[in-house]
Amino acid sequence: MEAHGVNPNAIKAMNEVNIDITNQTSDIIDANILNSADLVVTLCSHADSVCPSTPPHVNRVHWGFDDPAGKEWSEFQRVRDEIGERIKRFSETGE
Repeated sequence: MEAHGVNPNAIKAMNEVNIDITNQTSDIIDANILNSADLVVTLCSHADSVCPSTPPHVNRVHWGFDDPAGKEWSEFQRVRDEIGERIKRFSETGE
C-alpha cells in the first residue's frame, strides 16, 4: 500500500455528518504499530489483496467497501454511510 492524500470529496462527505478530517493523512503503517496491534481492519475492496502480511498474533479482518474515488458524489455518501454502520455494528457486537 502507498501513502497518498485524502480525497477532497471524502473531506466534504465527512463534513456533511459533522466530522472534520481535513488534517487527516494517509500513511504507510509503521511496523512497530503493526506488531503491537490486536486487530487490523482493511476497508477498500482492493486492500485485502495488497496489504502486507500481519504478524501471526494480530487478528486481521477485511471489511470490503467500494472505493468511491473518481465516481459520482452520491458514492462518497453511500460508502461513508456504509462504513459508519459497520463501525457501529462492531462497537455494539465486537464483530
